[in-house]
Amino acid sequence: MTPSLADIPLLRDASPEALADAEHEVEWFSLPGGWPLFEVGEDADSIYFVTSGALGAFRTLASGERRLLGYIRAGEPVGEMALITGERHSAAVYAVRDTELLRLSRSAFNRLVRAHPVLMQNMARLMLSRSRQDRRRNPRTQPRVYSLIAASPTIDLKVRARALQDALVALGKTCAILTEDEAPDQESAWLDAVESTHDVVFLLTPIADSTWFRTCLRQADRMWVMARADARPSVPLLPDDPSPARQLRLVDVVLLHHGGDRQAASTEEWRLSCDASRVFHWRGMDSDDCRSLARQIAGQAVGLVLSGGGARAYAHIGVIRALREAQVPIDQVGGTSMGAIVAACLAMGWDDDEIEMRIRKAFVESNPLGDYVLPVVALSRGRRVDDRLQEHFGETLIEDLHTPFFAISTNLVAGAPKVHKAGLLRKALRASISLPGILPPVVDGDHGLLVDGAVLKNFPVDVMRALHRGPIIGVDVARRGSINPSDFVAPPEFFGWVAQHGLQSPPPIASLLMRAATISVDPWQGRDRTDLLVTPEMPDVDLRDWRRFDEAVAAGYEAAVAALKRQPSIGKPISDADRAALDTLDAEYEAAE
Repeated sequence: MTPSLADIPLLRDASPEALADAEHEVEWFSLPGGWPLFEVGEDADSIYFVTSGALGAFRTLASGERRLLGYIRAGEPVGEMALITGERHSAAVYAVRDTELLRLSRSAFNRLVRAHPVLMQNMARLMLSRSRQDRRRNPRTQPRVYSLIAASPTIDLKVRARALQDALVALGKTCAILTEDEAPDQESAWLDAVESTHDVVFLLTPIADSTWFRTCLRQADRMWVMARADARPSVPLLPDDPSPARQLRLVDVVLLHHGGDRQAASTEEWRLSCDASRVFHWRGMDSDDCRSLARQIAGQAVGLVLSGGGARAYAHIGVIRALREAQVPIDQVGGTSMGAIVAACLAMGWDDDEIEMRIRKAFVESNPLGDYVLPVVALSRGRRVDDRLQEHFGETLIEDLHTPFFAISTNLVAGAPKVHKAGLLRKALRASISLPGILPPVVDGDHGLLVDGAVLKNFPVDVMRALHRGPIIGVDVARRGSINPSDFVAPPEFFGWVAQHGLQSPPPIASLLMRAATISVDPWQGRDRTDLLVTPEMPDVDLRDWRRFDEAVAAGYEAAVAALKRQPSIGKPISDADRAALDTLDAEYEAAE
């Protein structure tokens, strides 16, 4: 049965007469999965309503990568912002599944609004809600239909899906598991009906030449390829099929590790075999990994962002200890400069004592920047830092870490930040901490010269937000006004400084170069985009104070404990009722403003 305008929630306040009049100008049409509804920059002369299926809104980043902003599902409008403001579309919208829509022209919509002004109030409320979705992570913007695809016939998808289902139930989510035998038909309207009664739907399929497999490719919001780490992928792994998730790179790999089995192919080989955006690891039937994957699906995965700040970044260690004591899970971690070093320790899977032991050994017991030279490109050779990174991180690849990780460096040639999400971990860390003038830069191919990430992005909350859907904890240890003018009043020459302070204490030029390199960075950058902000108080700890480890760690621990007391729900399951209550409070607060 063809739906009518009266079935659209946004138009429910219009009179039957006004809707009947507008029906004459309504265009009903189908949009196959993967096809565009409109592109960035196109004129906005209509408003569209989804009646079945789902759309995805995308924005292209400066890197050329396409970022998914969210989903538009049955009953929701699309294109309303540009239509009302008279601007061109600012995002591209594609069908992520076979989708049925209706189009209402600008003139017809304007007549409805003039006859029933309350419709504009409804529209304004919706636009306000969508503008806050990035902060609130509205569940309707999350993927809901996942195709779990077995790359090997020996993978028991039902066992894996049920484990994820149990973990989702513990998070307050309902989940349906469907196989070919359990699907009554393969129309998008049927899938809409299943979605309407479940938070998450799993479609299970092996790779096969079958109608069901092609349906799972075509109807998925996101595809998770389950692969054995002890096997090698065929290339390409998935058939050349114009499925929306393939076209729009909404594909992830979940590598299954069985005990001590040797990994037959690299993680990057598996990612490239199906052009996946992300790779997750599931070790055995490990409950921690399973719960983390469930939080990813539920939009409740916790991201931790650690800023740079030299020796002040020791405070991050105390924050991590406090989070673990409070049983706050950490599902993804990233950082800049020394924040990236501590984040890497966590991503390696080390416990609190091991993190402390390794940081003490690498940075506290002797000055890692003590191999001074007469400068040509930097004050130090950088060999001590290289040796320490080799000792503690070896040949570990970022994509094989226990916890998903990224680090930030600055590409001086491109004049832009670089996000390290794959490759040799120690090389990424070496780039991220290469303070200009202190450590030699890292040459990156023919067109890259990498230095400290703090030069352009010291607190990369926006990077975490782009990579991750869930609450974000940010720890900012950067010191405002972090340079002391008295250090530069009649300073001694180099050998005079060494005579007074020894080789373990970096000279004031370290502060000078750091401040000069980061002076254009907004000191409040990223703070307003965190769900929990931790700012340890260390007024007397300078970025050069490598020996003041215990003091900085204690300050981080105390600040994190205090922040968790203010917001004890961080990292805890969020029910739809809790989210609705938070949304109501948001709306009341903004109305009061």
